[in-house]
Amino acid sequence: MLLELSFIWAGLIAFAVLAYVILDGFDLGVGILFPFVKGETHRDLMMNTVAPVWDGNETWLVLGGGGLFAVFPLAYATVMPALYAPIIAMLLGLIFRGVAFEFRWRTKRGKFLWDWAFAGGSMIATVAQGVALGALVQGIHIENRAYAGGWWDWFTPFSLLTGLALLVGYALLGATWLVMKTEGHVHDEARRFAWVTAVGTLLLIGAVSLWTPFKNEIYLQRWFAMPTAVFSLVVPLLVALCAWNLFTGLKAGHDRRPFLSALAIFVLCFVGIGVSFYPWMVPPSLTIADAAAPDSSLAFLLVGSVVLIPIILAYTAYAYWVFRGKVREGEGYH
Repeated sequence: MLLELSFIWAGLIAFAVLAYVILDGFDLGVGILFPFVKGETHRDLMMNTVAPVWDGNETWLVLGGGGLFAVFPLAYATVMPALYAPIIAMLLGLIFRGVAFEFRWRTKRGKFLWDWAFAGGSMIATVAQGVALGALVQGIHIENRAYAGGWWDWFTPFSLLTGLALLVGYALLGATWLVMKTEGHVHDEARRFAWVTAVGTLLLIGAVSLWTPFKNEIYLQRWFAMPTAVFSLVVPLLVALCAWNLFTGLKAGHDRRPFLSALAIFVLCFVGIGVSFYPWMVPPSLTIADAAAPDSSLAFLLVGSVVLIPIILAYTAYAYWVFRGKVREGEGYH
């Protein structure tokens, strides 16, 4: 029973993390692209495309982090000391970015400061997330069920590469979101950004994917030994198909297809990480079953999640439905 509940919870937390990445990824991407679009009116339009939904998107981050603490306390206790620096940087970035959403509309003279808070917070939060992911993928040193590494173990060439990859990838999501949600100058600029960031994202995905199997013998066997080696063919082929759909959609002038294709690429990358990790919660030391809370805690919390997750999904779907369609200059949440 414990084994079954722990894997159910691992799936729920993985879903929460994926939901956060694909939802908050594009509005962080809008912030990343913010300094590259000139004109106060155009920047107002960019912010208004995400203003109604950005805070709801971050609900999934709270759910994923809180769920990890409650359901896999050992994993939380070992991962947090290893990743304090990037996680604190991420939270500070999200705070500055969140405050900028409100304060930027209340000032004229200091508006440029909140422009930089919005853009800088988005960039810092994104890079920090990518660095934390890279540090987790390369492995966390655990001895006697406690973190045994150093303060700077998270800071490596591989983690910096994953940070850069996520920065460019989120910029792609932001660009394709703006293509779908805007018209005129911002739409044209976003389409141009989408071409550049799409090429950069695919190149960085390739670099990270080629490097990852050599970070740990477990990954190498998972991707190049049967039967799981089939994923080494299927996942890249699906990514290539999504990339083709993305580029042809941009070339044909479609508004929605590039965004959906970019989301699909992120989902496939997430699947690739899942294939590498399973059944570890903190590779290569803690499995899902090892890190799980007691059976009674898992069952009790699962009851709450059965109520909470559908509510979050319903709220998210309703928010996107209400604010569907194009956002035009002079219109928006503010």
